[in-house]
Amino acid sequence: MASPANRSEPVRARNARWRGALAVLEEMRRESGVTRAAVARRLGLTTGSATEITARLRDLALLAETQAATSGRGRPTTVLGPHPEGPLVVAVDIRQEDWRCAVAALDGAPATVEAEAHADRDPAAVIAAIGRAVRRVHDRHGHRVRAVSVAVAATVRSGGVVQAASLGWDAVDLRALTADPRTPLLIGNDATLAGVAEARLGAAAGAVAALHITIEVGIGGTLVVGGRPVDGATGAGGEFGHLPFGDPALRCPCGARGCWDLTVDGRAIARHVGDPPPRDPRTYALEALRRARGEPAVRAAVDRAAEAFGGGLAGLINALDPDIVTLGGLAEPLRAAAEPRFTAALTDGLMRFRRADPPPVVAAVLGEAGALHGAAAAALDHVLTEDGLNAWAAFVGAGR
Repeated sequence: MASPANRSEPVRARNARWRGALAVLEEMRRESGVTRAAVARRLGLTTGSATEITARLRDLALLAETQAATSGRGRPTTVLGPHPEGPLVVAVDIRQEDWRCAVAALDGAPATVEAEAHADRDPAAVIAAIGRAVRRVHDRHGHRVRAVSVAVAATVRSGGVVQAASLGWDAVDLRALTADPRTPLLIGNDATLAGVAEARLGAAAGAVAALHITIEVGIGGTLVVGGRPVDGATGAGGEFGHLPFGDPALRCPCGARGCWDLTVDGRAIARHVGDPPPRDPRTYALEALRRARGEPAVRAAVDRAAEAFGGGLAGLINALDPDIVTLGGLAEPLRAAAEPRFTAALTDGLMRFRRADPPPVVAAVLGEAGALHGAAAAALDHVLTEDGLNAWAAFVGAGR
């Protein structure tokens, strides 16, 4: 297993044969429906070079061209898109209550092909169900599938799951998710991958340092600098929910005490209301946000969770210095439900010099698809390399 690649800049190919091709394909990934003329202008290519590169990519079933709509005078151009017989990647998102399996072409847009609630949270049962879905994709598309990338609600270290507190898992082996052992398997934390997608494609596109925070069951997130997540020496960084911002009397399922996780999600709201711990904290939180409009006790519990969220976020801003913060999952609905309390806690927690010009805190735009987009991006980072294109060219040359 391998950790997801975390590049945003175009690959520096050793072989000049692929340098221009990779740059063109990166532009196609960056902007859906980009024209050949726009790509040539951005990359400083002559018309002849752009024509030659795109023709070679067409011949290798990597790129397709369609006539662009005419807009006034000038030479007609084409719109670039993935070839209908080109490489594909499988993106999987394993969440607390369900899983999704999607397929993406070289434009990186994941199309969900199967999704299912967990009939049983036993890891063997979950992995077996997803493995069957991945095998069906392989059966349908064969060697066009070049990588399988998994986003999982878990702590990921050195390319493997070491703990998934919300699923009740410790270390699990996900190698059964590849139908073909020759197909690379990439494993990443779901919040990290969602943050990468938001920084490359979403509300934080173009930011130097983007902090992504999501609330589902607990808090996840990542700091993305230049399109790369800052995930530590082994890939296990970004476990913001396990910072000791909470009540030290509370033991977290992760094993630590005082985790921030336990102060902001549905478990915290239920505890403040006096309800028993919910089996599905996410659904409980959504219902509590709705009930807060008419039930004072629930309103007070939501306010407390929002305050804990705002104060902890201030600490992350002080420590990490992002130029934008994006909120995914339930983070934005929680802020919106108790905005004055959230903002007051955030402002009070910021260092004085930051208060006049704090980073904008905005809603993520990719929504529940963020982790799938990030998983697809990680897989394509792996495929769109000199070695990856050489392997694909050999496959095409052998008659596919």
